Amino acid sequence: MATFYIKHITKYTYSSPVIDGATLLRLHPINDEYQKVESHLISVTNNPYIESFIDFFNNRVGTFMVTEPHSELSIISEIEVHTTERIFPDDSADITSQWKELNRIKNTIEFLDYTKFKPFSGCEDIKNIILDKMLKTKSPFKAVLELCEYVHENFEYKSGITNVNTPIEEAWKLQAGVCQDFTNVLLKMIKMLGLPARYVSGYICPNNTITRGAGATHAWVEVYIPFYGWLGIDPTNNAIANENHVRIAVGRSYSDCSPVKGVYKGNVEAEMEVSVEVKTSQDTIVDTPVFNTSTTSNSYKRNLEVMQQGQQQQ
Repeated sequence: MATFYIKHITKYTYSSPVIDGATLLRLHPINDEYQKVESHLISVTNNPYIESFIDFFNNRVGTFMVTEPHSELSIISEIEVHTTERIFPDDSADITSQWKELNRIKNTIEFLDYTKFKPFSGCEDIKNIILDKMLKTKSPFKAVLELCEYVHENFEYKSGITNVNTPIEEAWKLQAGVCQDFTNVLLKMIKMLGLPARYVSGYICPNNTITRGAGATHAWVEVYIPFYGWLGIDPTNNAIANENHVRIAVGRSYSDCSPVKGVYKGNVEAEMEVSVEVKTSQDTIVDTPVFNTSTTSNSYKRNLEVMQQGQQQQ
């Protein structure tokens, strides 16, 4: 078991006062048998009341409004969480039986949202990769690990060339990006292979072998392995997600998992800063804060989302 203390700060600064700011948060860490949330505190400028609900993907979502004029908005999420090492699939079941089970479940209501995908310009390339590697002759678990390794080895980890709105076509053409791009590509490949897969947003707590993605929110994939369940796969680090990965939301894509989105009334410029600090105790810092800054305009009438994760996502 590992214990982590995570402090996630999102700060908006506006060029002139805004009013009627409505914000939606997906900052509540998942609480299950692998991840126990000991405490979680969210602090917001002007101390508005935060309502919460469970969304379609079983994420806890918070909402609040700041109606009075304000030139700054700070959202601070502080978490103490205990994580447990997972038992990985033993992969002993007959390979043919595993693929038959996938064919049986993949179009059911439970998994339908995680199997659909939109074709893009790289789909033929992916089909050829699947055929060249003869992935259908291998177990789903081993096939997914090979795809993860392919993305990790063939895509350059490079910040600043993509953002949260970069389409997969561009990331595939660049063969480069950050964790969200790695995740989007692997997500598409796994779905084309025929396995249910979903996007995961959270934090990574680095160790000697897992280092990429620290200092900001992180992203990876969860894939459904027959006769086992959901398994996290991190293509950015070519690793199976384990006790160093702290999950806050899952969904079909980033838009279902974005930690902060919102609107306000006022035609102004907004500057955003994000920092994530991870500790293994309340005194020892594992990862120092990294601030990601961007400038954007936000029109209440156009309902433009303020997206927090990854303008320079790690």
